[in-house]
Amino acid sequence: MTPELQKYYEERFSMLSQQGWIDLMEDVDKMIESLNNIGAIADEKTLHFRRGELSILIWLKNLRGVSEQAYEELSEKNV
Repeated sequence: MTPELQKYYEERFSMLSQQGWIDLMEDVDKMIESLNNIGAIADEKTLHFRRGELSILIWLKNLRGVSEQAYEELSEKNV
């Protein structure tokens, strides 16, 4: 792993451990819960918009796990 990539992951993990990130993830959970109701969707356009919203929120929610997995895989290649 290059020093630049190592620094990238160290800074990302630092961000993910901050209270602000933890608070954001709580808000994201609430948003996912409120948006994940297809009964309130009136038309196809709204459905597609809702899917996009959920996709972004789920990406944020999974960022820690995806980052950890990528870091482990990169670290294993350099052993």
